Amino acid sequence: MYSLKINFEQKGLEPVTINDIKPDHSLLEVILDAGIVLHHNCGGVCACSTCHIYIKKGAEFLEALSDKEEDFIDRAVIPRIESRLGCQCELLAGSGAIEIILPDQTQFLGE
Repeated sequence: MYSLKINFEQKGLEPVTINDIKPDHSLLEVILDAGIVLHHNCGGVCACSTCHIYIKKGAEFLEALSDKEEDFIDRAVIPRIESRLGCQCELLAGSGAIEIILPDQTQFLGE
């Protein structure tokens, strides 16, 4: 089982920790199942960059970065070396602690 700590860039949102996460799910699925907003305009099929996240800890527990994902990360708002797409971050078999930063989601809605 995994645990996921989510830190938010958006002001006013406190960190959230989700426990008892089973492998074979994407971080996008885990985040959405917890009721947290993470935009995914393409439906989670690696065809946009709106589910862009930053992996701070636990990258070794996730599927490796593909060339296709890397191409879309280049189109994300403020990409960093630790950038990934939530839809492509499939949890591998095993367990551990993962920590991410969720970029400010209001930038996608023009709020």
